Amino acid sequence: MITLTQAEARKRLVTPEEMVSCPVAFVDCRLPGSHLKQNYSFIGPGVTQSASQVVNIPEPHSFNIGAAAMPKGVTNNLHLHFTAEVFLIHEGSWKFRWGAAGEHEAVFSAPTILTIPTWIFRGFTNVSPNETDGWVFTVLGGDNTGGIIWHPSVLEAAQETGLYLGRDNKLIDTEAGAPTPERDQLMPAISAEEMARLPQYTPQQMAQYAVTGEQRAWSSRALLDSCLPGHGGRLAPVIGYGVNQDRTSITPIVRPHGFSVEWASLENDHQWGNHCCDQTQVIMVFKGELEVTFNRGGEAVTLRAPEKSVVSIPAHSWRHYRAINGDCEFTLTSAGDERTKIWWDDAILTAAQEQGWCVDPDGWIAPWHLLPVTARRAGAALAHYPT
Repeated sequence: MITLTQAEARKRLVTPEEMVSCPVAFVDCRLPGSHLKQNYSFIGPGVTQSASQVVNIPEPHSFNIGAAAMPKGVTNNLHLHFTAEVFLIHEGSWKFRWGAAGEHEAVFSAPTILTIPTWIFRGFTNVSPNETDGWVFTVLGGDNTGGIIWHPSVLEAAQETGLYLGRDNKLIDTEAGAPTPERDQLMPAISAEEMARLPQYTPQQMAQYAVTGEQRAWSSRALLDSCLPGHGGRLAPVIGYGVNQDRTSITPIVRPHGFSVEWASLENDHQWGNHCCDQTQVIMVFKGELEVTFNRGGEAVTLRAPEKSVVSIPAHSWRHYRAINGDCEFTLTSAGDERTKIWWDDAILTAAQEQGWCVDPDGWIAPWHLLPVTARRAGAALAHYPT
């Protein structure tokens, strides 16, 4: 178990005012229609190709968290990833393209979560009906993503603007005074033969990798403390198994990513009680304001996370959440593909049992009166923090 000071906790919060964009993060940043995009790296560098990219929290989390902000009509050009890339659409409508020439496309709007399989080319454009800037959070798999491969047409067009991509996946800017690189210094372009061997996904297949706001399957009994007055957090799984303790919940996307993503919601002034887990987690606040309080048995340390904030929750820390100033919706990303085990505070375990509920030996919420003594003991061993 770890205990956080106020200063340590504050370093794990990134508010909208503290987010620093990079307009030259990628080799396509000067191409017409792409010059206004902004890249953010909140946790880890992501796949940025710029040495000037600001990373708010460099500590390894087993995944990277970032965002793209793009005005209406602006495009992110075709490229492919080696590790998982998940888009969490916070604002606007976005047209995603994929395939060797971007021949397939589909439009998704906030609050959709979309994961695009690895080793296929993808790009996206803000097609929102109004002029409001679009905002998309991203989760990228691994501490080291390995970078990306750009479509050959993008590399060729970028060179006309004075931007080259070196073999180390870093930008070479001749307009900023760098010498024009030799061919053997450049990242080689993928060949047409190699592109033809890449996986293919139809629009119908890609739809299986998206969960729209309307498709979220909320469970109001996903957490043991939901039976207690003033609690009642809901969860809707999207990718992987996460912390959900409702054995009837069905996860839409189970393909391994190295992390899980799930929606959480709290009504105004309701809370998700004090709990702890082994995995590092990250919260992205989509609606409302979330109060995050750390520690157990010592001084409570509290953060206020407004909409669009990012909060890093360290492994082995006690924490609880409360919605303030209205209802709150947020996503929770947890490291690992396995179920994320929750240990509950003893007071919550006792109160839940008084309401007739407990955790069974498989970690799911169960009626207390149905379990034999042996099952109660096994479930308690799962739910109690080990000493």
